[in-house]
Amino acid sequence: MRESVLPAAQIMITLALVAWMIIGFTPLPGRWLRWKMFCRATFTIVQLTGTKDGHAEPVNVYDHLSPGSFILGPPQLQAILDHLTHSGRYDRIDGTGRILTVRGEQPVKVVAGRVVL
Repeated sequence: MRESVLPAAQIMITLALVAWMIIGFTPLPGRWLRWKMFCRATFTIVQLTGTKDGHAEPVNVYDHLSPGSFILGPPQLQAILDHLTHSGRYDRIDGTGRILTVRGEQPVKVVAGRVVL
């Protein structure tokens, strides 16, 4: 009897943990991934094109973040765009994308190096 109680308890604990993980990571209306780290974070997904002397090329803003960083909000995006244009690397940067926040998904544009929500 005692031998069957231990595996039954392990199975119950495992099922409870799996259920808790599934419930904890299900989306709510207007939110994605209920886990607090994701609910409070702001992610920006953009496709940018930088122009210098009439030549256009794609710009990857994540190349300009510190290693391991992946959360990029509008203020950080604007700071990177300012750096790229003021350093003379690009004359103009334009693009479109999305911002994912606790309020859901919003469109974002970059026009002449300025973030427009």
